[in-house]
Amino acid sequence: MQFDQLKRREFMILLGGAAVSRPVVAQAQQGERMRRVGIFMDLSEQDVEGQTRVAAFRKGLQDLGWTEGRNVKFDTRWTAGKLVCDSDARESG
Repeated sequence: MQFDQLKRREFMILLGGAAVSRPVVAQAQQGERMRRVGIFMDLSEQDVEGQTRVAAFRKGLQDLGWTEGRNVKFDTRWTAGKLVCDSDARESG
C-alpha cells in the first residue's frame, strides 16, 4: 500500500466519524421544548375572582422561569358551571 493511499484512508475515516457525530451536536443545540398547560376554570370568563386566580397562577409559573411563548403555552377553558371538552384536546391525547 502506498503512503498516499494510507493518508487518504485515514482522511476518509475521520470524515466519516465527523459525519456520524454531527447529528448529536445538532440535537444538543436545540432550544427548549414547548410545554402546554391546560387551565380549566369552573367559572365564567368574566368572573373577576377567576381572572385573578388565573393571573396569579401564570405569574407564579413565570417567576419560576416558565415564559409564555418561549417554553410554555397556556390553554385556558372557562366552563361557567358545565363541563366542556375540546375535541382537539381529546384527539391529541
